[in-house]
Amino acid sequence: MDEPLTRAERRAATAARILEAAQAEFGAHGVDGATVRGIARRAGVDPSLVLQHYGSKQGLFELAVRPAPELTEDQVPQHLAEVLDLRLRELPPATRALLRSMLTSPEAASVMGDYLRERVQNLARTSDRDDADVRAAVLTASILGMTLARHFLGLTELQRVDAGYIAEVVEPWFAELL
Repeated sequence: MDEPLTRAERRAATAARILEAAQAEFGAHGVDGATVRGIARRAGVDPSLVLQHYGSKQGLFELAVRPAPELTEDQVPQHLAEVLDLRLRELPPATRALLRSMLTSPEAASVMGDYLRERVQNLARTSDRDDADVRAAVLTASILGMTLARHFLGLTELQRVDAGYIAEVVEPWFAELL
């Protein structure tokens, strides 16, 4: 028989459920379209609990779209392959929320800008070329562009083929850039 959860464990589980619901709501509606009530409804909690756990919708948004922790240099090439694969398939809710909101919300734009700069720096560190930072920026922007074109703009040529095929087409180009 399972032992009953402690109060702290129940609180942590509720907070995690709210965060997951927020990622889905922000992904579906963007930061401006999502509401605390919608997040609470999706999480199965009272709206006051959303604010109790996260303080504000904006605070929750910032946590919901926070990028993954910094990578080591050895992890960057594998991470790049995984990012490309993920961005061409289904977007995680946090990524969808950030992308949907980055052009209308200064906070989302700031989070995305910080994330992209971090990616560029990590990629540039893996190359000894003089122009590694420019090459890394082109690569990062290319992945962002493919993500937007496939998932938000519905570019037919990117939607009608398998994500694996697209990866095969672009991976040699990406490798040459770095």
